Amino acid sequence: MSELPPCDAFVDGRWVPGSQRFSVKDPFDDALIAEVTDSDDAMIDAAVDAAARAFPGWKRRPGPERGRLLAQLAQRMLSAERRLAELCTRENGKALKESIAEVRYAASFFSWFAGEAERTYGETIPASQPGQRLTVIREPVGPAALITPWNFPYAMLTRKIGAALAAGCTIVAKPAALTPLSALALAQLAETVGIPPGVINIVPAADGGRAGGRLCGAAAIRKISFTGSTQVGMVLMRNAAADLKRVSLELGGNAPFVVLADADIDAAVSGAMVAKFRNTGQSCVAANRFIVDASVADTFTTKLCASVARLVVGRGLDPDVDIGPLVDDASVAKVKRLLEDAIGRGAKVLLGAPPDGKTRLVAPIVLAGITPQMQLWREEIFGPVVAIRTAADEADAIAQANDTEFGLVSYLYTQNGARQIRVAEAMESGMVGVNEGLVSTPQAPFGGIKHSGMGREGSRHGIDDYSNLKYIATRIG
Repeated sequence: MSELPPCDAFVDGRWVPGSQRFSVKDPFDDALIAEVTDSDDAMIDAAVDAAARAFPGWKRRPGPERGRLLAQLAQRMLSAERRLAELCTRENGKALKESIAEVRYAASFFSWFAGEAERTYGETIPASQPGQRLTVIREPVGPAALITPWNFPYAMLTRKIGAALAAGCTIVAKPAALTPLSALALAQLAETVGIPPGVINIVPAADGGRAGGRLCGAAAIRKISFTGSTQVGMVLMRNAAADLKRVSLELGGNAPFVVLADADIDAAVSGAMVAKFRNTGQSCVAANRFIVDASVADTFTTKLCASVARLVVGRGLDPDVDIGPLVDDASVAKVKRLLEDAIGRGAKVLLGAPPDGKTRLVAPIVLAGITPQMQLWREEIFGPVVAIRTAADEADAIAQANDTEFGLVSYLYTQNGARQIRVAEAMESGMVGVNEGLVSTPQAPFGGIKHSGMGREGSRHGIDDYSNLKYIATRIG
């Protein structure tokens, strides 16, 4: 089994034990992995104070120097790839091959922002009067609170840490209670590359609402970055308004996967397997609603069912497994509820069966005959369920795709170049995958619109949310 990191809070460069602890368990069998410090209010306050003290020094460090430390951190992650991946699978449940891919993906954010740390450029503006110099510089916003979910415990954190540190911010991170060990393993690696005390602080906590509220209420925190549910994001935004903290929110999704009449069906099936089943369907960018032109629906469905039937379900650490357990009992109950509602309203089960609730292993399920009255048309499924609805034509497919309050990502399959542009631009989402089932990459902006949030992570734009523009007008003659 993989080596565990220290199971305490990481504050001001030190591992700080607490009097209260909470259990981290393997989703597959509920086996105890570790007892982790439950950071109390005093520990969270100490972490905020440490980030505030470290901020002036970290801000003054030249960007290339900050970048070199991030690059070293990326290399340490890759060198420890197997150990980190096994740890992720133990606390998250996902297939080991997916955890390995996540470690590589997570490290790529440190590598990307290592380069961006050298490129936080300003501007010189032509003056309207002689003897005047107008310039704009970028400055870090200040200490940032990072609140991350359990489904991608490395990647969700590194794309925030990478941007924050590259911009010159210090951070206090609160990882999900289900998966704190991955964040603590990152802190352990940060120690080894010489990142100064107080620049990175990790405060695991069993009660996310209490810990998140404490961070939001801290006057020294000037930026909040949150990935999670829309409901919690709204609460954080209201709390942040009290002293006008900057907020970035990457929230829920309800992604449409549109297959038009002229699509390459084999490519669409391959894309669907990635977009739907990565991390057992527990992803904010997972395809949630399959919208298939009626003329190709039978062909697409038959080929998709054949591919889905080959997926291996089991313990994530077993080498041949594709689909691990759902993360907890509440997730299983939600999938069961959505399936029972859909079947009760007329959905046809083409493959698989609803979970019995006795295990967290949920075999993939394919449903047809989906209608907008079914709850899974409106709610994020977060499980290995394919829900297929047919469309009469392109206009109908667009209308169905946009029939949601969410707007994180959309997927589109068509071979017609003009249609690719036309439909992609008509889709109401922050990202669109055209003949592509995996859109996430560190060099592109990740984020949504509508109830899926605001702000962007990754890319050169990812650093913007951690910096302020300062305009300087100087009389030089």
